[in-house]
Amino acid sequence: MNYQGFEGSYLGDASRIDDAARLECKICWYQYDPAAGDPVWQIAAGTPFSQLPDHWRCPECDGEKDQFMVLED
Repeated sequence: MNYQGFEGSYLGDASRIDDAARLECKICWYQYDPAAGDPVWQIAAGTPFSQLPDHWRCPECDGEKDQFMVLED
């Protein structure tokens, strides 16, 4: 995938993110891995980043979803 914009940002367009993509908070470096989900927000394992609720925030620093960058493997 080719992402234009700041640091691999998905630019708020969740359709640009692969369901298996891991994303990293650019504030605190927390990584959201869809295979693991998010126990803090009670997000089930297997939930892609694009399917997180709109009110979801980084469980480490409370950063907004648009503060996350796509990690390239």
